[in-house]
Amino acid sequence: MCDPRSLTEVRRKDRQVEDDAFIRSLLHRAPMGIMATVRGGQPFINSNMFVFDEAEHVIYMHSARTGRTASNVEAEDAVCFSVTEMGRLLPSERAFNMSVEYNGVVVFGRARLVEDPLEKRWMLDLLVRKYFPHLAPGDDYRLPNDDELKLTAVYRIVIDEWSGKQKKVEDDFPGAFRYGEHGAARGSSTTRDE
Repeated sequence: MCDPRSLTEVRRKDRQVEDDAFIRSLLHRAPMGIMATVRGGQPFINSNMFVFDEAEHVIYMHSARTGRTASNVEAEDAVCFSVTEMGRLLPSERAFNMSVEYNGVVVFGRARLVEDPLEKRWMLDLLVRKYFPHLAPGDDYRLPNDDELKLTAVYRIVIDEWSGKQKKVEDDFPGAFRYGEHGAARGSSTTRDE
């Protein structure tokens, strides 16, 4: 049965962020994004570097020309894209109430492979400027040649809808701390008693 709510409706209204400036800001600063596709009922996610082009209201990311992302997008262009930031962990006297601060954005849209070499070059330039702003083309690196462009798949995600979500508590929340401040995570090395 299909859920009649909008794709972007947030269940917890107290965490919903309807401010488009918040959403745009997080899409600009988030270092990694996750794109979800589906094909034949099999879900698939791809974590990747990306750039948000605010003027065009699209997200660009690149990947290999072959593989699951390419075949999934070719078969079905509907995608979901997400970014998140983790804040402080929030301890409680009950495990049930332990939580975390966060900022998150979910985007619903349509992806397509960019074929135009000029658009690909422009997107790759945006990507390099986002992640390597201290480097200059021609001085610190060589721009991609035509053969390299042919080997790179650039995806353009046209944004249809988006939503923002945030959980933030007071600065003096008792015991709040950042992940990793109290040593390494222990969960992966423990075993459960049968």
